[in-house]
Amino acid sequence: MNIRILMVICAALAVSACTTTQKRGTQSTAPVMAAGSSSKPAPATSGGGYLPGDGPGADASSVNIDAIPDAVPRAEPLHRYANRPYTALGKTYTPLQKPGNYKQRGIASWYGKKFNGQRTSIGEVYNMYGMTAAHPTLPIPSYARVTNIANGKSVIVRVNDRGPFLHDRIMDLSYAAAYKLGYINTGSAEVEVESIAVDSNAPVMATAEPPAVNVEPIAAAPSMPVETAGARNGKVFLQLGAFRSQDGAESFLTKMRDELGDGAKPLVLYKKDGLTRVHLGPYASANEARDAASKLASTLGFKPFVSFH
Repeated sequence: MNIRILMVICAALAVSACTTTQKRGTQSTAPVMAAGSSSKPAPATSGGGYLPGDGPGADASSVNIDAIPDAVPRAEPLHRYANRPYTALGKTYTPLQKPGNYKQRGIASWYGKKFNGQRTSIGEVYNMYGMTAAHPTLPIPSYARVTNIANGKSVIVRVNDRGPFLHDRIMDLSYAAAYKLGYINTGSAEVEVESIAVDSNAPVMATAEPPAVNVEPIAAAPSMPVETAGARNGKVFLQLGAFRSQDGAESFLTKMRDELGDGAKPLVLYKKDGLTRVHLGPYASANEARDAASKLASTLGFKPFVSFH
């Protein structure tokens, strides 16, 4: 009798395990673009590889991205402010001051139409069809070779932005660069990033301009208002980052707004002691702000600290 009961229980568990495996497999499946299958990117389906509201844009199918040339490395002066140490999401980054001494493997993602037309950390307008990238510590502007470990494809990009800061990614590539590396619909890929040294005595070479395509929002966003430290007015905020460059702070604020979603408190810029800070709030009291900081810790990977205006 006991043996029969045991056999029935084992059979039930086997069926349950099979059903669970099938459900997990369905949820984790993402569309993958076959390398070299088409010169036009396939639209990602629901549950694809990019954030809600982002993606290739309506005009992407009319652009021959394969014909967009790689960035051409050339000597450029480093940005005056964007290469100084800065703090983002509780971590301090010290940018490299010279290209060519960096090689690392890690996960790269990409950003598209949602950021198209927004400012990068050095004040340039982001073009999703340009061969560009964001990196936390590479000198900006500088150049890097990025190779997709899975398929061996390689591109050269111009690094002109800071980020990413979440999920242990090492680089955010433009839509065009990610497409040429073959991971648009999977959202991310393991890559090798190698900084390119440029001879400062070499002649400056002209670079090809990426095609102009109307993808919303294409217009550059106006400069964001900045509150300057003065007399205390009783407002309570949480600080997420601090930058010497306002362009860097604006770029970081835009990315944090996307990461935190529409349900979060407003993000504002606050200038104090020569730094432009990214603050979240206001909160009704310091206790409410501390409670919110504890809840955000799991999302951001660190606990924001309370700041008073």
